[in-house]
Amino acid sequence: MWKDSTTQRWLATAGVVALGLVIGGYQLGNGLTRARQAERAVTVRGVAERDVTADLAVWTLSYSASAGDLAGAQAKVDRDTQSIRSFFTELGFPADALQPTGVNVSQMTDQGVTSYTVRQRITLRTQDIKRAEAAVRKQFELVRRGVFLEEGSGISYTFTKLNAIKPEMVAEATKDARKAAEQFALDSGSSVGSIKDATQGYFEISARDGDSEGWGVADSPFKKVRVVTTVDYFLR
Repeated sequence: MWKDSTTQRWLATAGVVALGLVIGGYQLGNGLTRARQAERAVTVRGVAERDVTADLAVWTLSYSASAGDLAGAQAKVDRDTQSIRSFFTELGFPADALQPTGVNVSQMTDQGVTSYTVRQRITLRTQDIKRAEAAVRKQFELVRRGVFLEEGSGISYTFTKLNAIKPEMVAEATKDARKAAEQFALDSGSSVGSIKDATQGYFEISARDGDSEGWGVADSPFKKVRVVTTVDYFLR
């Protein structure tokens, strides 16, 4: 009788232990399955592009004059400055759109003969892009007036309202990334879950037409804004 009672207690204890091992094994296996599922993710990139027009034009004009005396060189530069101001006034620019931005005087003596060179820079800054384009197209009128622009006297167009379109473009790029993730999930027999991680790329502003860098970027008012986002999505 005593042996039967001991045997029963031993069997009951063994049964509890076995059941615990089974339950623990199941929970462990289920946890590993969930962990493996949590690790399933896909990394995709989304792109958003938008054509914009520059809203600021800056044109720095550099010109100079040389003469045997400083007063003569300065007088020629003063005449050129007046010609430039008249040119822009006739095109409808206000007087304060032009500002002197630099002056330089140099002296050179060659075989006992001294000459002076006065170099001046004047800058047009305007948000009237169409008027600025018209001025550039007519710049050879300055040559006919006796003003010779030096190398580097180019106009630069800038788009300054990037912050206003950033949120919409990031949303577009993220939406584009999700489409790519959904296609991947469809091909792999799974579905797209929540975002695991996301990285926003930098915004790039390039010329809408022509080369993406170098010549044609700054001197064109027509720009293309582009952003690429990288997103990791969980897969279910």
